[in-house]
Amino acid sequence: MLAVLLDPEKCREKMLVSVLSAFEKNLPDFIFVGGSSKSCPTDDLFDALHDVPVPKILFPGDASQFSPEADALLFLSLISGRNPDYLIGQHVLSALEIKQSGIETIPTGYILIDGGNHSAVQRVSQTIPIPAHSVDECVSTAVAGELLGMKMIYLEAGSGAENPVSADIIAAVKRNLNIPLLVGGGIRTTGQLTSALSAGADLIVVGNVFESQTDKIAEFIHCVKSH
Repeated sequence: MLAVLLDPEKCREKMLVSVLSAFEKNLPDFIFVGGSSKSCPTDDLFDALHDVPVPKILFPGDASQFSPEADALLFLSLISGRNPDYLIGQHVLSALEIKQSGIETIPTGYILIDGGNHSAVQRVSQTIPIPAHSVDECVSTAVAGELLGMKMIYLEAGSGAENPVSADIIAAVKRNLNIPLLVGGGIRTTGQLTSALSAGADLIVVGNVFESQTDKIAEFIHCVKSH
């Protein structure tokens, strides 16, 4: 499956018009909305996407990005890092509002893997990614997330990563999980997309490449359906 990730700070004006035009012709399985920047409002983008007939999922960078307009929320815990604010702190700030909204909430273990550059997630969360060669650590972290009760695991190389999560890591993590596996960060080509799917990813999340090339949305959707 494919999720198109839209950053509310970037998906405005001309880009928003272009994205909505692309969705009129081809629809992904999901639209994720969120960004790494703090205090990044999401309500306006959810309003603009209201009539697009696929689930709109909140992928928040912090508690301030919560919006009851979403169809569901990935309740992310950055289990690869040791910053308590992104393990549980931001969750405490938003928990009551989330529960009172009645939104579908999906606990998700978020694992940051070195993508070859200093990512926005690394900068904002002040955590160190797992080295790309540390396959066993990636697997153990994912399994720990599952045992803690996470409903999904998200392997992330970071927005605009030079290198996406490797097929070796995806395959090794998938072999040891009984919950869905999401993969994102640095996927710019259909070849990289196919590699991640073949390695065992259940859902691919792509965003950065569409910011400058919205025409690729159709290409990526077709690739996933063909796969």
